[in-house]
Amino acid sequence: MKPPVALSILFIALFTAAGSSHALDYVSVADSSAVLYDAPSAKAKKLFVVNRYLPLEQVVSLDGWVKVRDSSGSLAWIEKNALSSKRFVEVTSPLAMVYEEPDEDAPLAFNTSQQVALEWLENLGNGWVKVRHPDGMAGYVRATEVWGD
Repeated sequence: MKPPVALSILFIALFTAAGSSHALDYVSVADSSAVLYDAPSAKAKKLFVVNRYLPLEQVVSLDGWVKVRDSSGSLAWIEKNALSSKRFVEVTSPLAMVYEEPDEDAPLAFNTSQQVALEWLENLGNGWVKVRHPDGMAGYVRATEVWGD
């Protein structure tokens, strides 16, 4: 194999591997409440108390601790056992309209206010996310109106 071809193959392999490492991994708070810390220790400074279902982006995972990012972009540490792999999204717009179908002309299923956690069911890949409200109602919301997808 000629050196330029080998370098091209190596570059493609590295680019593909690097791209896959940037996939976002979301988790949610499993407990009724959990504490966010500034370091991976229960003796570290307590930053916030967060509620069940809050979606968090997993950034780094260590023994028993996970560094997470919230919808504001803030980074903190949380005990791993306080997290669930069940996905939720947080409404970021003042009022999110959730439709029966992924179309703004579809009938309205329900609307919900900012900072409400909705169970993430599916990303349709076309700007719509299928969600379920804690009350059981399901529908489709614009991906731009939620965080954690």
